[in-house]
Amino acid sequence: MRIFDYVALKNQKWDSETVAYIAAIHEAKGKQDVYAGQKPQELEKLVEVAKIQSTETSNEIEGIRTTNTRLKQLLSDKTMPRTRDEEEIAGYRDVLNVIHENYEYIPVTANYILQLHKILYSHSGKSIGGKFKNVQNYINAIGDDGREYTVFTPLAPYETPIAVDSICEQFDLAIAAGDVDPLILIPIFIHDFLCIHPFSDGNGRMSRLLTALLLYRSGYSVGKYVSLEAKIAKNKELYYDALSAAQIGWHDGKDDPTPFIKYLLGTIISAYRDFEDRMEIIAQKLPAIDAVRKAVQSSVGKITKTRIHELCPSLSASSVEVAIKKLVANGELTKHGAGRSTFYIRKN
Repeated sequence: MRIFDYVALKNQKWDSETVAYIAAIHEAKGKQDVYAGQKPQELEKLVEVAKIQSTETSNEIEGIRTTNTRLKQLLSDKTMPRTRDEEEIAGYRDVLNVIHENYEYIPVTANYILQLHKILYSHSGKSIGGKFKNVQNYINAIGDDGREYTVFTPLAPYETPIAVDSICEQFDLAIAAGDVDPLILIPIFIHDFLCIHPFSDGNGRMSRLLTALLLYRSGYSVGKYVSLEAKIAKNKELYYDALSAAQIGWHDGKDDPTPFIKYLLGTIISAYRDFEDRMEIIAQKLPAIDAVRKAVQSSVGKITKTRIHELCPSLSASSVEVAIKKLVANGELTKHGAGRSTFYIRKN
């Protein structure tokens, strides 16, 4: 049985890159706290955009999808799920809302994790919600030859409840002791959670929801305003590579979680930088065309309507569309592709 001891991490030495990430996040958090006091209404607009992105992309990572129209209807709670995918999207929406509104009152315990998992499947006909796995699960991948193979074997079902209790207890002890930075403890907790793989289904989505919960409880709320799930989805292969590298030797306690720690910290600091970019545009209260122009000028490579709307959350979708058409017409942007594959390139 794997033994967990997070308090002992106080004796662990971390490399300069990890330390630099932590320092950068601390600094960025300070800036965000200032914005939160000065621009509360603008922040609420960012929250709504981030909720949509988080729900959409976290489910897309697992192959769960619906149309953009249906997604917005589900997130506004103006419709009932029509498909199995929509049932799971609605469940994710509900858990995310619970975390956003109640994170201060959700302690890190196995019982609360089970309750959140139950909400995740509350719209589904599946009976697995709120229950630990009862059969062995495996983390598989497809090789270059097209054959499926096992990448990692999680803990057995009989070991799972004890292990989840243990990581929760260890996390609380280490947080209370205050000798290990939460930005180290959170990735390690999530890494161990994924290695335990406590549920028959929903482990990946629960890991991302728990990441948000633990960050919020530790005062790092950037995920409310910039979707961490969207960033993970954009670099999905890097996420899986980091997780795979960190899993080596895990069962024997000989694993090195550093690759996953660096990956998650890099994702967090990237979100903080996006947050600053968006607040800079919002704070200037520019006309729509100028706000979109500024968003375009701050972007590199392919530019999508979704990306521009992220940077200009105070603008409606139609305002963004009109501004983009004007920039194309006057030669500042060139349009490529069609439909959902449309993107734009900035002209020098």
